[in-house]
Amino acid sequence: MSGQERERRPVEREVALGTAKLMPDLDREHGWLLTLDGTTQSYVDLADPTYLEFEYIQRIAHLADTVAPAGEPLDALHLGGGALTIPRYLAATRPGSRQRVVEVDGPLMRLIAELLPWPEGIEIAVGDARERLGEAPPDSADLVIADVFRGSRTPAHLTSVEFLRQVRAALRPGGCYAANLADGPPLAFARAQAATVREVFPYACLAAEPSVLRGRRYGNILLIGSDRPLPVEELGRRLAGDPFPARLCEGADLTRLVGRTPPVRDADAQDSPPPPEGAFGVG
Repeated sequence: MSGQERERRPVEREVALGTAKLMPDLDREHGWLLTLDGTTQSYVDLADPTYLEFEYIQRIAHLADTVAPAGEPLDALHLGGGALTIPRYLAATRPGSRQRVVEVDGPLMRLIAELLPWPEGIEIAVGDARERLGEAPPDSADLVIADVFRGSRTPAHLTSVEFLRQVRAALRPGGCYAANLADGPPLAFARAQAATVREVFPYACLAAEPSVLRGRRYGNILLIGSDRPLPVEELGRRLAGDPFPARLCEGADLTRLVGRTPPVRDADAQDSPPPPEGAFGVG
């Protein structure tokens, strides 16, 4: 364990994309919160990587837990690194998993390696998510998880049909894509992203808190795609049982949500909308 972990003091450092800050959780002895320019990015508990603080991370974990038998190793490609919460979770719950994490901010990864070191089996690649995705061997991943934000917005080049075709090429038959996005009323971005996933994958669904799906407030949305039927019943039960329950939107419900919204192409792709002030900040 590092000296900083023992001392439990906040650490602030300039990284490629801004000012990163690691803050100890006063309620959990080994818990740390990562922020970037005041926006929350990741939470990890070094002693218990199965402890997941954020609701959207819990939903990604539920997906990982349902796409393959419990404990079975997975080959996972993570686009976006942060403090590596989900890679740590998979390493703990599925020993032997091979994981590659793509993170554009090299200095941030050096900070995390220094103060919050990760277990073996997690490889870090510094670079642009889409460029590195293009280097992935075909049919090499069971899971591709995209959780990429520049500031508080998903970059445009990770929202298009062309990008998702690269994702599908990297996935094995039966593999699964999951993207953490954020949107608010009137859900124009979420509808367009759902239409884009359905353009590339024959099976798709999304998960979010009911108030977000009804267009009442801004929040995280987990968008999922695969070339095989998704475990919607089991996933839906797990999502409904969370402390902050989420609803799974699929089938006819997803068709109604998308409506006539067309899929996004590279030529017209835009960053996700900015969040309301304070939406992702530290209170």
